[in-house]
Order: sequence, then C-alpha cells, then structure tokens
Amino acid sequence: MRLAGLSTLVCLGVSPLSSHSAPLEAYGRLPTLEDVRISPDGKELAMVVTEGDARSIVLKATEGAVTKFKLEAGSLKLRDLSWAGPDHLIIEASATGSLGPSLITHRNEWSSAVDFDLVHRTLRPIAWHPPADVIYGPPMARSIGGRPTIFVNGLSESGQKILPALLRTDLDAGATSVVEVIDKDGAEFAVDANGNLVAESLYDGVKGLWWLYVAKDGQLAPVSLSEAPKGSPTLLGLGRDDHSVAVEFDSDDGGQISELPFGGDKWREVAPMADSQQLFWDSKDDHLAGIGDLQGDTYVYRFFDPADQKAWDAVAAMFAGDTLLLTAMTDDRRHFIVFATPPGGPPAYFLVDATAATQTLIGPAYADLAAADLGRTEPIAFAAADGLALTGYLTLPPGRSPKDLPLVVFPHGGPAARDEPGFDWWAQAMASRGYAVLQVNFRGSEGVTPSLEKAGYGQMGRKMQTDLSDGVRFLAAKGVIDSKRVCIVGASYGGYAALAGATLDRGVYRCAASVSGVSDIARMLEWSKSREKKGFAAETERFWKQYAGDLSKLDEISPAEQADKVTIPILLVHGKDDTVVDYRQSQIMASSLAKEGKPFDFVTLKGEDHWLSRGGTRLEMLKALMAFLEKNNPPD
Repeated sequence: MRLAGLSTLVCLGVSPLSSHSAPLEAYGRLPTLEDVRISPDGKELAMVVTEGDARSIVLKATEGAVTKFKLEAGSLKLRDLSWAGPDHLIIEASATGSLGPSLITHRNEWSSAVDFDLVHRTLRPIAWHPPADVIYGPPMARSIGGRPTIFVNGLSESGQKILPALLRTDLDAGATSVVEVIDKDGAEFAVDANGNLVAESLYDGVKGLWWLYVAKDGQLAPVSLSEAPKGSPTLLGLGRDDHSVAVEFDSDDGGQISELPFGGDKWREVAPMADSQQLFWDSKDDHLAGIGDLQGDTYVYRFFDPADQKAWDAVAAMFAGDTLLLTAMTDDRRHFIVFATPPGGPPAYFLVDATAATQTLIGPAYADLAAADLGRTEPIAFAAADGLALTGYLTLPPGRSPKDLPLVVFPHGGPAARDEPGFDWWAQAMASRGYAVLQVNFRGSEGVTPSLEKAGYGQMGRKMQTDLSDGVRFLAAKGVIDSKRVCIVGASYGGYAALAGATLDRGVYRCAASVSGVSDIARMLEWSKSREKKGFAAETERFWKQYAGDLSKLDEISPAEQADKVTIPILLVHGKDDTVVDYRQSQIMASSLAKEGKPFDFVTLKGEDHWLSRGGTRLEMLKALMAFLEKNNPPD
C-alpha cells in the first residue's frame, strides 16, 4: 500500500504570497513559510509555502532568490524537507489511516517520503518495498561511490510476517533493497559513510531491556545489555568521528548523549540530553558535528570543530537579542538558514553568509502579522506553594499595560515536554484579543532540569495541577492580572489540565477549554495499550504509572469521573482523526457533563489529527475558542 498524496505532486509556476491585515485568520492558519532548507552546495533553497489551505514546495536559487519552480502539494500534510546531495530533495509527509487487514487495522498517522530529482524533475517514493512505503524516523542520506543513497527504517515481508527492516534506496536508479530485517520491536540502525551497517539496537518493552550491537572486525558484535525501564535509549547515528556511534540515554537524573568507539567498551560522554535538543551531522562522513539546546531561555549551539563554532558565533552575533534557531547549513559552513524572532516582533527566515557577514531575508513565517499585532513574551519565575522553583513565559496583550488583565492559563502538552521562548501562534492569538497568557513549566516538564521532571512523578492532577494555579496567584499578587478573570486552555495533556482545572482544582477559573484532551485516564490507557504490541504496551503503562501514580485510583484524577464537581462552562474540541488521544475521550467527558446537567460546548474537527495540521480546522478551533473565551471571560 502506498500512502496517497505525495506521488501526485506536480511541477507548476510560481504564485505570489498574499498579504492581509491581522484578523484571527492571520494567527490561526498554517505558517505562510516554513521548513526552509539550503542545499549542501549552497546553490538552492527549498521551502514550504502555504496560501489559504493550499501548500506548495518552492525551490529558489540562492543567488538573487530567483524562483525556479513550485510543486503543488494541496492539503497534503508535509512534515519535513531535507537534501540528499545537491540534486535530490527528500519530501516527508504523513496521512491518517489503516495499513489494511494484513498489516495494522487500527488508524494511525503513517509517514512516507518521496525523492524529487531536480535534474530530471521526477518524483519517486522512498522505501517503496512491499508491503507499504511507511517509514519510521528521518531518512539518512549518504553518497556511496558518488551515488546519492537513502537509508531508512521501514517494513518488509519476511515469510508470513511483516517485520521492521532497514531499507536502502539508490536515488538515481530508484531501486530499493532490504539491508537487514529484525524480528523485534523498536529496532534502530546506524550506517556509516560507505553504507555499511555499523550499529543496531533492540528493545524489549515487556522486560525493559535494551541491547546494542556495534561493528567489530567487519561484523556486528554485542557490546551492551542494560535495563531501560523509562524506555529504549535512542541510537542516534555516528558519534563525533566516523569510528564511533552515539546513543541518547534517559534517566531520572537527566539524560545523556554518549558515544562508543567501534570495537571498544568504554563510553565517552558527549553532552547532556535536553527536550529541545537539535543534532547536526556532517554531510561528508555523517559524524555528529554539533548540538543545540535550550539553556535557560537561550538556544545555545556547540560545534565540535572549532572552525564550525567560529562560523556559527559570527552568525549568532548578527542576531543578538533575538530568539535564534539554526535550521540548516551548507557543507562548507559558509551559509546558514536561521529562524529569528526579535523581541515583540514576528518570526522570519534569513539566509546568512558567515564569511561575508551578510544576512538576507527569505521571508516571514506569518506574512500577515506585524510587530503591532504581537504581544511581548517574557520569562517569569516563581515558587510553587511547596517552595519548588518554577519558570515559564508570560505573553502580554499588545497595547495594554500589565495591570489587572484577564488571564488565560495555557499549559503545554506531554506532559514530558516544555514551553520554550519564541513565537507561539496560539498564545499570540489569545493575546491579540486582550488576554495575558501564562505558560508554566510545571513539575513533570521535561528538558528544564532533571529534578523538575522527577518532582512530577505521581503528581498528575495533583501538584502538577496546582503549579498552574500557583502561577495565577503569583501574577495576581503582582497586580498584573485580575484573579477573578482567569480561564484555562490546553491541548493534549494541556487539555487534561484544563479539565482538571474545572474538576480537581476548583475556584481558580471562570471557564475551561480542552482541545484533544484526556478525560478518563483508565480508558485512555486501555485504548493506547490495545493499539500496541506487548513491548510498547508495557512501556505505555509504565509511562502513565510514572505520572499518574497508583493505576487502581485513576478515577480520582479523571475529570470525566469528577464531572459532578464542575461549576464553570467547558468547551471541548477534538479532531475526528486523532490517533494520539482517542476522540472518544471528549465524547466521554461530554456524556458525563450532560448527565450532571453541566454547561458545555463540543466542537468536532472533521478530518483533523492530534496536531492541528490543517489550516482550515486549526482556524475553526481558534474561532470557536475565542468566541467561548470572549463570552465567558470578556477581555474588557
């Protein structure tokens, strides 16, 4: 089975981007520009451009920014662009569906990729090997004997079984072959610059055991067997040279990226692991070239080659004071693509020449937003009721003084995630309508400090929840917000937190809005486990137990089981194609509220997934949310 959509891209002319004022649509639709990537030789730019609901992949020459051609993608859910040499652009996308009765019958979000050959202007699927062109993880580009080649985790038929496999595709020939088939879940691979399989990892989720095999004397040899109760370590690829492999380990005391030389048995520490981490690979021999992560409220990039570091430092100096993300760079490290968000301004992509010390605007990420349309986002720090140090971000409504403002508490998803500095379309949309927006890295958040994450274990619906309302009390004491005009809004785990704010931490909020939120943890856990093989199901159960605590007492922290306590209006929004949080979670909450005679609204987003990937339904959600907030917590 091939995933529909990618193979139907066609080459057309260029259309100019439109420009409008800043209604709600300017915040709620997909970015007008994203995923800007530069070719390894620095001659071409590829980017995703969106006009309304129609998406395109535009290719331009870096010299003069001349548009060469455009691939129409329509409503296809594009996920990433990457280069495999100067003549091949790899396009990744996903679709919601089933792989069919012989594979996986339940609906899921499946990824696939195609290669766009710039010389012949042809499109070919990556990993088209029966039974499906599904890929797991990003494609790995190599140049083998001068031929561009892609390695990727996919599926292969082996006898009567469908098994994970490492697949190899010669891009010039368009031929895919199987390198290795693994009769285990969670298999990962690493390939060197010559296309040799140099490392392989396996994970048994039931037992919580992880195996690593690394090249020795031309063959893979077992070098590590360890307990991994939190989940499988991640085999990242080659280490800082082409004679080692890099692995990301997670632990309660903080994660770590380490490397192991081929044929060796002593690990070398590379860098601490962070939730917001970016890894950069040298395209010449594919070793780990650099790491970027969020330190405090600043993205810091560290390259292992001093010359690379010097080039990046020159780039960063040009954007002092901005929130700066590195998105791509050339082989010679002369040209960089950066995503810069100035304080109080809209984000944009720039092409930077580190040698000439020049920067060229490629385009804004949101073409219809100006600085006057955006609120300023500032980091904040406060203490929870038990003294735990917490941080987060406060976005103030543009043009209003920070005094007695209405507030929206906006918890992040995960919960093993974190809020970060920079532009947030959803927070800015709410701020544009007159609300201050509070985003808290509550206990249990990942990527801030190990102790903060660990403090959240067993605290779902408990102190993880009161951390949010402690932030409300902190802002009220400062006179920034009016404590009588506060609502809570969130998606995924944040949706759970919104419902918990209406049922478990009452008396703080005037209204609550849950987008794709969990309402009944026990049913959510069973649904998730029913869709996984034994190993992954066991890992899922361990995750929920870690955050929710005693699994026999889930009703105590499940909003649907506490609906009788609701005293405020609730909005439920859920995508019908959600494969992460079951759509029935919102139906269960709606049923419980209806049974208790409690006020609520329920909006179904047809054809939408967990990530609000479509511009039309994203805007539909935002319009419904803002109408709900303005009705139940007027900004003036």
